[in-house]
Amino acid sequence: MQKKLFTELGLAPEILKAIERMGFEEASPIQSAAIPVLLGGADVVGQSQTGSGKTAAFGIPAIQLVEGSLRAPQALILCPTRELAVQVAEEIAKLAFFKRGVRELPIYGGQSYERQFRGLSAGAQIIIGTPGRVMDHLERKSLKLDQIKMVILDEADRMLDMGFVDDIKTILREVPEERQTVFFSATIPRPIQELIKTFTRHPVSVRVEAEAMTVPAIEQIYYEVDRRSKLEVLCRLLDLEDVKLAIVFCATKMMVDELTEHLAARGYSADKLHGDMTQAMRERVMGKFRKRAIEILVATDVAARGLDVDDIEVVFNYDLPHDGEDYVHRIGRTGRAGRGGKAVTFVAGREIYRLENIQRFTKSRIRRAKIPTAEEVEGKRAVAFAEALRETLEKGDYKRQDELLDRFLDQNYSPTDIASALIHLLGEDKPRAGQGIPEDRRTRGTPDPGARERRERGRDDDRPPRRAPASREDPGTVSHEPGMVRLAFNIGRSHEVQPGDFVGVIAGVTAIPKGEIGAIHLQPTKSLVDVAEHRVPLLLKKLNGIQFKGRKLAVRLATEGAKRKVLSE
Repeated sequence: MQKKLFTELGLAPEILKAIERMGFEEASPIQSAAIPVLLGGADVVGQSQTGSGKTAAFGIPAIQLVEGSLRAPQALILCPTRELAVQVAEEIAKLAFFKRGVRELPIYGGQSYERQFRGLSAGAQIIIGTPGRVMDHLERKSLKLDQIKMVILDEADRMLDMGFVDDIKTILREVPEERQTVFFSATIPRPIQELIKTFTRHPVSVRVEAEAMTVPAIEQIYYEVDRRSKLEVLCRLLDLEDVKLAIVFCATKMMVDELTEHLAARGYSADKLHGDMTQAMRERVMGKFRKRAIEILVATDVAARGLDVDDIEVVFNYDLPHDGEDYVHRIGRTGRAGRGGKAVTFVAGREIYRLENIQRFTKSRIRRAKIPTAEEVEGKRAVAFAEALRETLEKGDYKRQDELLDRFLDQNYSPTDIASALIHLLGEDKPRAGQGIPEDRRTRGTPDPGARERRERGRDDDRPPRRAPASREDPGTVSHEPGMVRLAFNIGRSHEVQPGDFVGVIAGVTAIPKGEIGAIHLQPTKSLVDVAEHRVPLLLKKLNGIQFKGRKLAVRLATEGAKRKVLSE
């Protein structure tokens, strides 16, 4: 099937701008075929395999159809699982980034009702949900479908297999008759055919056969890792390979925030990149990464396209991508221009079946590897340090300390004891206050052989030396982002709060764009949140006194200097 440029599909300027921001130019075959038909108002039955880009195929027309000024659900997307609902919602958020007033809301089982009630009350126009939770909201009267213009069933055959057919029928009977109905499914079994016959009007059939994508000639391996152990395994691999430039891909923005915080707290030079960040923030991070001022970039798939950085040694799939296309775009960030590269994927539990689908889609082999032990990491670091020490001795490139050594020898310390104590001091990287460092990250008695090299790289090209990342417990009271002010909240990690909870309550209560919420630093009993300076009076007015995580929320400016500045304006 013929591919088209997105500029040829009759899309609104704000959607084209979002697509350009994501790094896309050419539409996939399913997008090229389905988008013009959906924009024309017809019902569609799309048949394509995972990895064909179908989310954008139905997401773009849905976004173009909804009216930002109408605060009511106008498009409903049904998904079989909570994971898919979250992924579709993230894609919709990226595509709708520049359309004023349009908000998406994922609703699924296992998530807080309070957050979903707030989003529905705020007037989210695009609802992405699992059939069970959508039915639940219909019964509670918290979700009204009288303004729905388009209903999309994503992976309809999977919803059928999971027993949702009765829920789907009920939901489709609740929406207005004058609406578009869209089915996307890898297969069209008889029950799906009956649903299509009953609930669509003269549907246009769009079918695309999956084609294998070209995979870069790089080393591909995977580790079977329990979700709770991913961080420790990642740190071992970073240390074992002494990685100097890497990208770590996560499935959600919340996971990007959390992983970046954990890596920084463990002493790694890491920063994040995802769709909730302002353009200025993203450009700053990418500038640092290109200049090697940070070694590890933690990102969502927003960075998988259009990211032009050479010499990336390793791409880590911390979370398995949803489909083969995303996998190929991710790992294509390494092994560029004929250089070697490596792609490492973490797989947990039943995800092994998704990995097998990716291998079939890409027609490539992903080799299973054994997780390195803490002893292996320690041994390699010790060998590397010994080699560096030997080279330094042979070159004589060091300042002699005879007077100091003689002083210790006079005190009856042996040369062996003195050397061992020095090596111990070099290798001991004391954790900062409130910060626990596992043994496999800070090896006892063995210095980091790459530390000196990393310090020297930080001084190349007249760049200032790289500062050690600030302690997670003391991030400072002043935002480092232009145009942002840091607020202090009276709720922290001890109250079982996550960064995403702050984004949810701020955006839900005040209706400010998520892009105007910056860095979030969790501390034991409080949290520091960066927000756009012009939004501070609104946040202080709306958030103070509300119930949040079972407590009365108190919000204040983190510094008196910021307070004086805001009050004077």
